[in-house]
Amino acid sequence: MQRILMNHCQCRLKNFLVEEEGATAIEYGLLAALIGATVLSAQAAMGDAVVNMYEGAMGIISTALGS
Repeated sequence: MQRILMNHCQCRLKNFLVEEEGATAIEYGLLAALIGATVLSAQAAMGDAVVNMYEGAMGIISTALGS
């Protein structure tokens, strides 16, 4: 009985290691995490520059409108 159970477990483990369906989901998850980290780091690096750009534009528009 133990031998049958051991063979069954070995077959299940082998099938788990060979199967590739779950790998695709993991790859997509890693790709999404990498894109998210890139966006956050770009936002942190460029955040002040973007704010300054819009504040400058608001100043120019306010001056042009005379307010």
